[in-house]
Amino acid sequence: MISYLQVENLKKSFGDLLLFEGITFGIDKDQKVALIAKNGIGKTSLLNIIADKDSQDDGKITFKRGLKVGYLEQNPPLNLKNTIIDEVFHSSEEVKNAILEYNKALENDDKDLLATSIEKMDHLQAWDYEVKVKQILSKLKIDKYNQQLSTLSGGEKKRVALASVLIEEPDLLLLDEPTNHLDLEMIEWLEKYLKNTKSTLLMVTHDRYFLDRVCNEIIEMDNSFIYSYKGNYSYFVKKREERLHNEEALVEKAKNTLRKEEDWMRRMPKARSTKAKYRIDNYFQLKDVAAGGRHDEEMRVSVQSSRMGKKIIEVKNLNKKFDELTVLKDFSYNFTRGEKIGIVGDNGSGKTTFLNLITEKISADSGTVDVGQTIVFGHYKQEGIKYKENQRVIDIVQEIAEVVTLGNGRQMGVKEFLNFFLFPYDMHYTPISKLSGGEKRRLYLVTVLMRKPNFLILDEPTNDLDIMTLAVLEEYLSTFDGCVIVVSHDRFFMDQVVDHLFVFRGNGIVKDFPGSYTHYRKWLTKIEKEAKKELALKKELPGLAGEKTKSDNPKIKLSFKEKREYEQLETDIANLESEKESLETEINSGNLSNDDLIQKSNRIGEIIKLLDEKSDRWLELGEFM
Repeated sequence: MISYLQVENLKKSFGDLLLFEGITFGIDKDQKVALIAKNGIGKTSLLNIIADKDSQDDGKITFKRGLKVGYLEQNPPLNLKNTIIDEVFHSSEEVKNAILEYNKALENDDKDLLATSIEKMDHLQAWDYEVKVKQILSKLKIDKYNQQLSTLSGGEKKRVALASVLIEEPDLLLLDEPTNHLDLEMIEWLEKYLKNTKSTLLMVTHDRYFLDRVCNEIIEMDNSFIYSYKGNYSYFVKKREERLHNEEALVEKAKNTLRKEEDWMRRMPKARSTKAKYRIDNYFQLKDVAAGGRHDEEMRVSVQSSRMGKKIIEVKNLNKKFDELTVLKDFSYNFTRGEKIGIVGDNGSGKTTFLNLITEKISADSGTVDVGQTIVFGHYKQEGIKYKENQRVIDIVQEIAEVVTLGNGRQMGVKEFLNFFLFPYDMHYTPISKLSGGEKRRLYLVTVLMRKPNFLILDEPTNDLDIMTLAVLEEYLSTFDGCVIVVSHDRFFMDQVVDHLFVFRGNGIVKDFPGSYTHYRKWLTKIEKEAKKELALKKELPGLAGEKTKSDNPKIKLSFKEKREYEQLETDIANLESEKESLETEINSGNLSNDDLIQKSNRIGEIIKLLDEKSDRWLELGEFM
């Protein structure tokens, strides 16, 4: 294997805070490696040091001679005076000007300019480069090449920076949270691109499906040690569990042996033989092992929510436009206790506007939002926590409450509560400005939950949270008995949390999909394949083009019988979901005989098949409602 990067005994600290030390690992050509660690451990700092954006206190970094390195930072520095095309073109100025001239000729239909620009493109062999640039930009939904960067949103700037790095095609690609600010379609495209690229990859991401499908090795930073796993994320989860189990078993064994050795040490005579001295040395080594158990507590989120009455939120005929852009059209829905809804759709399709409408932060053009008197919103927003200059961690939680009531009724002081959320006592007086991005997001989550909401709205909650915290949040949401609405580009998180989806299709159209995101993608892929087959058939049999087919004369509305079928399907799907949930509870109880276990497991398989069939038919009919 050809070594691209060697990191040896790296150490980094900020004042008295030691981020890491003794970090050693290597990356070879063609490896696709993910770096995983808890927030605050120093993942971004490590990438910055490797990319020569920061310096280490100690240790050595060695690259293969002549290696071309590309780096996407979490907050990439861009020249805001540049246009998009200036920022992403890394070829010569002559090639860039030839491509710009060619595009200008096409836009203006200037035949004379087109002739000369084609000649220049041929001479400079600029065609391949131009195609590659346009392909990447179009996939990241960037089409206004002459737009100045200063006019773009934060998400658009991140996408321009990503395009700029990918176009470069470096030998070693360093990516820090590349999926942030991408919609689901872009994430799936990037997944395929990185899987097939010739670039060697080192990245930090919390997107677990992304990790699973792109990476072939995981490096974990844990308690100042590096652990390497030769496999994808699923392999890492399994092997990490085994490692932690083995470590705990070793510590437990050392503790048991230590008790005997401590008794021997107390009874040991003062005149110690060479053999005794050897045993004493072993005693101190044993003591170190016994003290080496894991001291990091797992975060367990259990915060009491406010009482919820019968009436939740009733939305009727809601409409909202911004100038000529329709974001919501005749939307009606009655929310029910305990439901968990995911929201998906392209950027700019109206997802955040919808959240602001139902929380009455903005007014609708027409229609009503009737919020029950007992509803207490907890709105976790994309912009994150707001704090004053020099405000400390303890200050921001004490502004909300001095005491927090947990789900079991137990009361806890805010200092203890912060410790419970993995903010140890020595961090309580740390200025919030000094926290890592992930630590700020976790603190923001604390402040939202402290207000005891019974209707949680989570707008991109997974950005900057580490995988360990996400797993705990998923567990909490699964037992939360209030309502939850989630907007997220994290497909794994959505699959774990939500029961059904609001799909924002643009032009104000919102469809209710009865299933997880994975179910939705499978259905969408099936529909797209059928549409392609139909198009291919028409091309192969042009004689059919003049005939009226079902697709040429689309159905305008459902018959009375089909409407009844649609309503019955909704009832059937709800009943099947309820039966499946009941069966899963019985199976997990551990009280069933083997025969009952097999019978109920088989029934769950039948239910899943029925749900798929009925959901497909429900969606087919729903197109004409």
